[in-house]
Amino acid sequence: MSTSELAPGSKLRHPKFGVGMILSVDESYYKIYFYNTEEIKTLARDYEGFEVEEAKKPDFPMLTLKDVEKAIREALAQTSERAPIVPLGGKWIGGSVTLEPGDSDLQSKEIPMDTFFHKIVMVREKLRVLEQNINNHPKLDDEDRVHLQQYITRCYGSLTTFNVLFAYKEDQFKGSGGKD
Repeated sequence: MSTSELAPGSKLRHPKFGVGMILSVDESYYKIYFYNTEEIKTLARDYEGFEVEEAKKPDFPMLTLKDVEKAIREALAQTSERAPIVPLGGKWIGGSVTLEPGDSDLQSKEIPMDTFFHKIVMVREKLRVLEQNINNHPKLDDEDRVHLQQYITRCYGSLTTFNVLFAYKEDQFKGSGGKD
């Protein structure tokens, strides 16, 4: 077995530091505890001067820092706040929203309809997360929950203006009355 493929727990001899045990491994280095000096040293895995005294094979594929970073990125992507797929009404596809300032000297702003719609759906998703956090918060009593829930319901009511953009009625916002 190559000295660059050892797992934590392996024992090796270094010409200067003596016998040591590998504590951890990353992509390029071993962190080794040397018994004689009672020190931990970080040494390159491909160092040719090591003599293997007791090799431990990894029970699983060796993870590098890049592997861990990739796994974290994938986990974050899977759990990040992503809006569910909510279709935009057919008549709005390809359209845009134009914001015209009252002052004709100022420039107007045009936003693609799908971008505008996505932002509205994201506001709804964030309101839902807020609602869940309020309902599950351990320090809020029922009275506080009801009080805060009323604000969320009013927000939904204010957003009913945008219901015209949704393809399906069940995706639309509903206020306190459940009506548009």
